[in-house]
Amino acid sequence: MERYEAYGFSGAMSGAFLLSCLLFAAVSRRQRGPYMDEVFHVPQAQAYCHGRFLQWDPMITTLPGLYLLSVGVVKPAAWLLGWTGSVVCSVGMLRFINLLFSAGNFYLLYLLLFKIHQKNKAVSGCQRILSALTLAAFPTLYFFTFLYYTDPGSVFFTLFSYLMCLYGNHKTSALLGFCGFMFRQTNIVWTVFCAGNVVAEKLNEAWKIELQKKKDEKISSRKGSFSDLTRILQFLVKYLLSPKNLVILTALTWPYIILVCLFFVFVFINGGIVVGDRSSHEACLHLPQLFYFLSFTVFFSFPHLLTPTKIRKFLLSLKKHPVQYSLVTVISLFLIWKFTYVHKYLLADNRHYTFYVWRKVFQRHELVKYLLVPFYLFAGWSFADTLKSKSIFWILMYFVCLLAVTVPQKLLEFRYFILPFLIYRLNIPFLPLYRQLLELAFYILVNAVTFYLFLNRTFQWENSDEVQRFMW
Repeated sequence: MERYEAYGFSGAMSGAFLLSCLLFAAVSRRQRGPYMDEVFHVPQAQAYCHGRFLQWDPMITTLPGLYLLSVGVVKPAAWLLGWTGSVVCSVGMLRFINLLFSAGNFYLLYLLLFKIHQKNKAVSGCQRILSALTLAAFPTLYFFTFLYYTDPGSVFFTLFSYLMCLYGNHKTSALLGFCGFMFRQTNIVWTVFCAGNVVAEKLNEAWKIELQKKKDEKISSRKGSFSDLTRILQFLVKYLLSPKNLVILTALTWPYIILVCLFFVFVFINGGIVVGDRSSHEACLHLPQLFYFLSFTVFFSFPHLLTPTKIRKFLLSLKKHPVQYSLVTVISLFLIWKFTYVHKYLLADNRHYTFYVWRKVFQRHELVKYLLVPFYLFAGWSFADTLKSKSIFWILMYFVCLLAVTVPQKLLEFRYFILPFLIYRLNIPFLPLYRQLLELAFYILVNAVTFYLFLNRTFQWENSDEVQRFMW
């Protein structure tokens, strides 16, 4: 890191943390008690604070990583500073843990951007800092910095694991992946993603050698026709069926393999992936979740994906390959028809934005969900187009992980999209500076509206005296 870039990053991180502290104070004043899922998380952490480690709330669905870490941070801090009584493990103190995670996420995002794009000498330090600041302010993640939720910690350990993987520290990466798993079980998918990075790198090297042997310049390891993709898949099967190659890959990825095996042991002993309340978290084949994720990504990455140039290129592609797009359209319509699920929480809880998205858009008419297919096609094409700098093996690996982390979820919940979005956003090319500023300004605007609604536009339910607030 150049000296001036280091100064710039330090200033940006310090300024962002100071503003977050001011906002944290405002949120804590307006909402002093536990809110939403905090009514489960806070008492559980406080029970651990008092040494009651066998006490468990059956409504909690995640493992106790957040509570164990909170006790490990708060207790020593309280001892050093001489805090006693209700201050220790209070709601505000527990929420502050996530503010620390938020600062850590900022730093990790910057390091990941630096590592992933280190070969691109055209990227300036200012662009890296601005991009890290933008992603740190990503609205769906940033909001939960100020509540005692698992999201900031889950993201922190997953990003840290990814960073260590990129630097080749796979044992450390797997250990951090275990920490991420302790925050949220679905993070095991991102452990597989880290292992997949190693495998994709080896596959890409072998594929280049294969091309050199055949001296076939028409085949690309990045993009190509359907016949090229078929040959790549044939090569993939042949490579993975070789015992020698499997031994090499196992030797490289054994820490991740051990962690995945431990995950399956946990699932077997636990009788499922969910801890606690399983009735509201049943897995299903909810394939339209992929379409919702693509729409979510276009909304939050419109400077990258929704541009006149992209639209023109998509229309040209549509004109050039009408049969392929017609087939994809038919398949998409079928998937929406047969595999759309509506969770009871989505229809009942008017505190979440997804409630209004579903009611104002999807429930407006029965045909709306089908009429959105052309937009999904554009979103999917634009999404894939921004990843064309990555190898085909990396794209396949990421796509498998994306499906694994989104499709089994019955509930449409924007928090489930945070990690796949961040991984995607970290790996696409940098924008020109003015478009980066537009993206940051958009995130700031969304955050401002979100916190204004949460703090000032409260309401009450007819059968409850509690104050209700709008949130993600």
